Amino acid sequence: MSDFLLELRCEEIPARMQAGARAELAKLFAREMDAAGVSVGEVEVVSTPRRLALIAKGLPQATEAVREEAKGPPVGAPDAAVDGFCNKNGVTRDQLEQREVKGRATWFAVIEKPGRATSDVLAAAIPAIIRDFSWPKSMRWGAASLSTESLRWVRPLSGIVALLGGELVPCEVGGIASGRVTRGHRFHSSGDIEIANAGDYAAKLRAAHVIVDHEERQNIIREGAAKAAAAAGLTLVADEGLVVENAGLTEWPVPLLGRFDEAFLDVPPEVIQLTARVNQKYFVCEDAQGKLANAFVCTANIVASDGGAAIVDGNRKVLAARLSDARFFWELDQKTKLREQAKKLERITFHEKLGTVADKVDRVAKLAAWLVSDARAPNGDHNLARQAAELCKSDLVTEMVGEFPELQGLMGGYYAEKEGLDPQVVAAIRDHYKPVGQDDEVPTAPLTVAVSLADKLDNLFSFFNIDILPTGSKDPFALRRAALGYLRLVQANGLELSLEQAAQAWGGLGRAKLGTRVSEFLSDRLAVQLRDEGVRHDYIAASREWKGQPDSRTDRIEARARALTSFLETEDGTNLLAGYKRAANILKKEDWDITPLPTGEGPGVGDATSDPSHTHPNPSLEGGAFAATGDEDPLDNVDDPQMRDIYAEQVHEPAEAALIAALAEAEPRAAMAVTNEDFAAAMAALASLRAPIDAFFDNVTVNDPDQNKRKARLDLLAQFRVAVHKVADFSKIEG
Repeated sequence: MSDFLLELRCEEIPARMQAGARAELAKLFAREMDAAGVSVGEVEVVSTPRRLALIAKGLPQATEAVREEAKGPPVGAPDAAVDGFCNKNGVTRDQLEQREVKGRATWFAVIEKPGRATSDVLAAAIPAIIRDFSWPKSMRWGAASLSTESLRWVRPLSGIVALLGGELVPCEVGGIASGRVTRGHRFHSSGDIEIANAGDYAAKLRAAHVIVDHEERQNIIREGAAKAAAAAGLTLVADEGLVVENAGLTEWPVPLLGRFDEAFLDVPPEVIQLTARVNQKYFVCEDAQGKLANAFVCTANIVASDGGAAIVDGNRKVLAARLSDARFFWELDQKTKLREQAKKLERITFHEKLGTVADKVDRVAKLAAWLVSDARAPNGDHNLARQAAELCKSDLVTEMVGEFPELQGLMGGYYAEKEGLDPQVVAAIRDHYKPVGQDDEVPTAPLTVAVSLADKLDNLFSFFNIDILPTGSKDPFALRRAALGYLRLVQANGLELSLEQAAQAWGGLGRAKLGTRVSEFLSDRLAVQLRDEGVRHDYIAASREWKGQPDSRTDRIEARARALTSFLETEDGTNLLAGYKRAANILKKEDWDITPLPTGEGPGVGDATSDPSHTHPNPSLEGGAFAATGDEDPLDNVDDPQMRDIYAEQVHEPAEAALIAALAEAEPRAAMAVTNEDFAAAMAALASLRAPIDAFFDNVTVNDPDQNKRKARLDLLAQFRVAVHKVADFSKIEG
């Protein structure tokens, strides 16, 4: 067994591409080894700005010999068929073997593949890996670049180290031959460094001021930057993305703390942090009070003889120039009121079919005012809600947001505050994009919630109205993100909002169907969200209807699904589900159904079905669904006078009578709990049916020879099914 080292050296690899490059190298190496039948142990891939390196441990010296067989045409087949088979498998006719297959003589090719030296396998694999390597962007270079067939790489490839054990793996790619020589740090090392084997690779380069392990460099930056800040009595603002990026920019990282002019602290802290981060890759610091300090931490790539003073001073000057620009934008934007800025939104197209951003703002303002007044979800001042919505997009045309789009909303809040607007309006403008992601803060201030909801609902209603929906992995207008934001706002604030009503407030009467479409989409997103929390998808499906229609309130769907989850985890729930499925299967086999009464006619059921023989309810369900029509005599519900006498004389078996009584008590209780949206109480009411339905199936023959008894018992099971369905659609539950 031997360890293999592959180093691909080039000019600076962009930091943002290094993680993907490490994954790509590991993938292509595994592909080549699998194809050659080489067993590979642990594989480690590391990177610096100037190299990608792979170390594979425990490679065998050679692959094992392989014997393969291929079935060919039958004996006596045309010569062309036999010759084609031979050519395909690389054999001659005299190498074919004749065997009997199902009584017929057939040609077989037996191919013996001898074992190969692993070094030969690697020598063939390295060029394939390099040529097949996928970069986000790549280039050709040198005289060979005149041809489109020339080698492509992220930056000009300058060296290849390929060693198996202590032996060189000879190969050549694009005129670059493999060797055992590499280079160290650009400034702290000169000349060639000869690598003996994979074991001494990292140590040899460390001696040349190169730390090849990207994770080690990240630790040095993370800990060194925090230490430098602490030494100055400050706290580093953690930024893991910046740690990774600086590690991708340096081979020998040295964090250094510097200071900038305190006068720049008049600029909003987010602007300073973004300027330092995006333009210069600097960390920022906070003082003991948690306020932004006039300090930054940069990461040098050398050990300076003056302790880094000159480096810090140079970086300070560059940062000062950037902050001067930011301060200029900040002061310039304040000279124009947000109301004036908003007029410029008429020049920005939101979507060719949806008008300008100004048109969108009008829709959002109208919906926000409705939410805090008519919908009362949440409560608030509709005049302030309209004002906040009308100004919430104004910062899109400011100089600062033009420079840093990430600050949209936030800068609007700052400018609104400088204008002296109501604090509720300021907060609504600042936070109306929230929540942006799964981990983002969810607003709770009523005005902010209203504007945020209105903004997200406008996106959903607008694009659904012109039939632009997310498809597969494509969601160019971030409608899934808008849906997630809506759901989190509703959940965090305990809102009860009908999407049909919201759609009509947004677009006028006749938009209820649009609200239904959007609510179905939101329900799908809710299902994804709840599945991540362990709520089964079929429990969600069982909870998505309200009074026979798709439920447009996601809060109600969620509450029902959670209650259903808790109920079916109990013994009563499990057994009731089993009883329901047994009843449903019998009714399906018999094609037996009883249609519920229209919504609003009480908790009863009607008697309409397609089969005339099924058009009679069971009058013995006294006090239950069949009797809850206002009639003192439940037999009045039976239209056929002859059936009235039959039912009146009918004697029920004890288990049958017990189920009738249990339904008479449980169904109205469950129906009332559902009406009150107390789904836990509704499930508790269903739990009381568990023992009676079990006893019914144990002691009662449904398909009794007496047709009157049979019909009555099928009706009873149908009524049991109706009672269960009023709480949740158990037919959607799997298992």
